[in-house]
Amino acid sequence: MGFTHEGAYVCPVETSMEVLGGKWKPRILWKLTRDGTLRYAQIKRDLGAITPKMLTQQLRELERDGLIVRKVYPEVPPRVEYSLSDFGKTLRPVLFALADWGTGNRDGLMRAIKRQRKIKAAA
Repeated sequence: MGFTHEGAYVCPVETSMEVLGGKWKPRILWKLTRDGTLRYAQIKRDLGAITPKMLTQQLRELERDGLIVRKVYPEVPPRVEYSLSDFGKTLRPVLFALADWGTGNRDGLMRAIKRQRKIKAAA
């Protein structure tokens, strides 16, 4: 049975993707799952192409949704660290399953990505 939103049936996968979806949130959650507590600069460095504005937005949304914890240390300059919340830690098995699936299906996934890029380039 799915969740309801204003009385209408909503797929539970859709509900999950509403919070977890996008290009950056899964990658941020994966970094925190694998590496534990990280500072903003460490996350930014590891994600590479993300803009500071986008990273800040994604971190705020993950914090708002209760998946990560932001801890500010009263130092000069202030030190800020991010980690998975207890609720966020419930995603660990899901993230590891996705990683296993991605590793086991790498060739097929790469072919699909190449097809998508060709279609976009032709448009």
